[in-house]
Amino acid sequence: MDDERATSGRTRRRAKPLDRTRLEELAVAYVARFATSAGKLRTYLQRKLRERGFTEDEEPDLDRLIATFVERGYVDDEAYGRAKAGDLVARGYGARRVDQALRSAGIDEDLRHSLEPGEAQKRQAALVLARKRGFGPFGQQADMGPEEARKLREKRLAALVRAGHDFDIARRIVEARTVEELEEWVAEARDEEQ
Repeated sequence: MDDERATSGRTRRRAKPLDRTRLEELAVAYVARFATSAGKLRTYLQRKLRERGFTEDEEPDLDRLIATFVERGYVDDEAYGRAKAGDLVARGYGARRVDQALRSAGIDEDLRHSLEPGEAQKRQAALVLARKRGFGPFGQQADMGPEEARKLREKRLAALVRAGHDFDIARRIVEARTVEELEEWVAEARDEEQ
């Protein structure tokens, strides 16, 4: 009974311990299925080793295996980081959230810094989130008392800051009167970067 686990009323056999060949096969299947970084691949392989164990006397050399995958181009931290950062910014997340996601993927600090969104991207991302969530000029301005308006403003500021935006950017979004005002604000940053 030690080699079986109960899962939703049924029993299933525990997966066999890994050997070097099977570990490499798991790594190949993982990088074939998912865009990944070297750090995420390492975390995945370590988890599989903890879950299943290893049959050989000597622990596997994960550094060598991951380095081989990097050399072959199966894993590219820069390409992964660029795609991840671009996706998060396009969905409306700020620079802090981008950095957190890249850090958790094991992306090196210098590379994270080089992938940090510029000012125009930061403003555009905040605009995207404001449009999605109905903040600032995108929201319906219901008649409400000053106390209700203050609470709503604070709630929206907090949501933007949680999404990784700087407080100044969040405040600019929430306090904007028109959509055109925000679009000009984004355009100004683009012009300054060029």
